Amino acid sequence: MLQLLPLMIERVGILVIFAFLLSRIKIFRSIIHKDSQWQDKLYLILIFGLFGIISNYTGVEILKGSISTHTWQHELDVSSAIANTRIMGVAIGGMIGGPLVGLGVGLIAGIHRLTLGGFTALACGLSTIMAGVVTGFLGRKYSIQQDSASKAVIIGITMEVIQMVFILLFASPLNLALELVKIIVFPMIVINGFGMLIFIYIIQNILLEEAKTKAIQTNIALNIAQSTLAYFRQGLNPESSKQVAKIMLKATNADAVSITNRSIVLAHEGLGRDHHIPLDKTSTKLTEKVLREGNILVAKNKDEIQCNNQDCPLHAAILLPLKANNKIVGSLKLYFANPKNIQLVEYTMAEGLSKLFSLQLELAEAELQQRLLKDAEIKALQSQVHPHFLFNSMNTISALIRTDGEKAREMIRKLSIYFRSNIQGSKNMLIPLTQELEHVHAFLALEEARFPDKFILKASVDPEFKKVLIPPFTLQPLVENSIRHAFSKGTVGNITICAYKEKDRMVLIAEDDGKGMSEDTLYMIGQKTIASSTGTGTALWNIQERIKKIYGEKGMFNIESEWNRGTKVMIKIPFKEPAIWRGADD
Repeated sequence: MLQLLPLMIERVGILVIFAFLLSRIKIFRSIIHKDSQWQDKLYLILIFGLFGIISNYTGVEILKGSISTHTWQHELDVSSAIANTRIMGVAIGGMIGGPLVGLGVGLIAGIHRLTLGGFTALACGLSTIMAGVVTGFLGRKYSIQQDSASKAVIIGITMEVIQMVFILLFASPLNLALELVKIIVFPMIVINGFGMLIFIYIIQNILLEEAKTKAIQTNIALNIAQSTLAYFRQGLNPESSKQVAKIMLKATNADAVSITNRSIVLAHEGLGRDHHIPLDKTSTKLTEKVLREGNILVAKNKDEIQCNNQDCPLHAAILLPLKANNKIVGSLKLYFANPKNIQLVEYTMAEGLSKLFSLQLELAEAELQQRLLKDAEIKALQSQVHPHFLFNSMNTISALIRTDGEKAREMIRKLSIYFRSNIQGSKNMLIPLTQELEHVHAFLALEEARFPDKFILKASVDPEFKKVLIPPFTLQPLVENSIRHAFSKGTVGNITICAYKEKDRMVLIAEDDGKGMSEDTLYMIGQKTIASSTGTGTALWNIQERIKKIYGEKGMFNIESEWNRGTKVMIKIPFKEPAIWRGADD
């Protein structure tokens, strides 16, 4: 028994070397890493079937209790048997590939064992086929890739014990079978268990390497995405594309990086800059195909790249579409001087970056649309006052020129302040409260010149709040609404503006003691625009929507009104400037 142990160690060493070499083969690593398809199952049957055949040939011959030193078995004597590592390969094949692979490997290894002869040929052949099927079904429950190695080793040892039972049941004569089992049971169980453990560690090491590679790829991709975010937020333009291309050239193994929109090259960094010139038309037909079809393409030689320059040093490329809102807006190209540098790692990373960049472009477009919406809302607010307000103010100033020249000059100054505030408000996303108050005072001065003693303004704003940034056209439309709609003819209305601190927010209040609103009107203001015979009916709704879009849950817009008691509008704004607009201005 002990004499057999070192010989078995030699045999299992041969198979461990075979397993190690197998682990370096790309197709085997790929099969281990993913769910097997039928083609992969066929490869596994052939690989582990060969493993079983080698185990048979390299087994140790035992003839009537004597251990042979032959290293390669061909045809056994009728009284001979072999101690080998066949079950190890069959068990691992079944656990990796499932019942179909286990059956296939078991048949190959078992039938081959039958052809070698010996009094245990039938017993070993049947036990091998059974081991393949059983471990195949067990492989569905216990994953050799994920579960602890000890489970797989126990399963392998169990299969070896069952083989011993088959020898005792089916081998004849029984006395030879008993003598054989006494010699081989301990070495075969120990060595096969040890060999299976090593084989499993090799397989799990493959998975560990893959996991590490993925982690490194993910880290690189996230770093690239973080570095490029600020540029892609500016949209797909030459300057942002140039910075992104520089970042990618530094962070990847590519020899050149190019970014295009649908018609021109926006940026090209790395080799080939002498003829891949920014702002030129997209010169390669492969790029046009990516833009047309929206699929990832790989060029493995110069002819596939189809560059117009015959001296181009770029011999391979990965071309990826850039999409925004399900539309192809451009392409990202990673060029390589050596086609062998395009590995699965590079392709996978490029595919992930393409998706990340597409998402960033979508966010940039959404942010741009939000800014345009904000501008459109401001323009809508301006359109309510520009035409009639300008003509009425000019008529008032014209009349004052004849009766009170000094006051006419003051009204011209107020009108200039008013329209200057309009222009500044349309250009800036946030303005100081003091600027908004200046706008309100200019508007009221012009209105008071037309309608003396119609209203009284009371403003109470602490100086510390005057630098707080607020959206433009926030207070002025509220004051204008009070003048236009709140007060009855022949009455003097009171308008109050105040500001105070509430934790980390500033509370702005615009209040009047006018006619107030009905409950139905008050309800609709928060839901939609209101029909108005003197304007567009969008002022309050626009203010509310802008507060919501800019500040989210930190902002608040609330209207309280009681019939014949007046209306109170309360706005709450964080002291800190919202990040969405700071980022948009960067």
